[in-house]
Amino acid sequence: MTINDYKEQLKGLCCVEVSGEDCANCLTLMPILKSICDARGDIRLVHVEANYSTTALLEAWEVVKVPTILLMQDGEIFARCTGFQPEEILELWMDAKIEEKKSLK
Repeated sequence: MTINDYKEQLKGLCCVEVSGEDCANCLTLMPILKSICDARGDIRLVHVEANYSTTALLEAWEVVKVPTILLMQDGEIFARCTGFQPEEILELWMDAKIEEKKSLK
């Protein structure tokens, strides 16, 4: 899998959740991120599984551990967060980073 394989999914504002199959924190994080993104309505959630088929993609994105959350605009990373975070913290972080990105335009 390469960035081109995800090109269509990464159009617009996206929250990319990179997780591992056996990662308990990753499994706990996914429904939290889905809830936050659904409530916002302006951001799409994209899931990428960290495995052998996505190694090149993860290297290009400089992902070194899971879970990693990437905020992207048209495939360009503008914010990242690693490790499990509580819902309230994630929501505040996401709001702040998206507002910061909008103000830079």
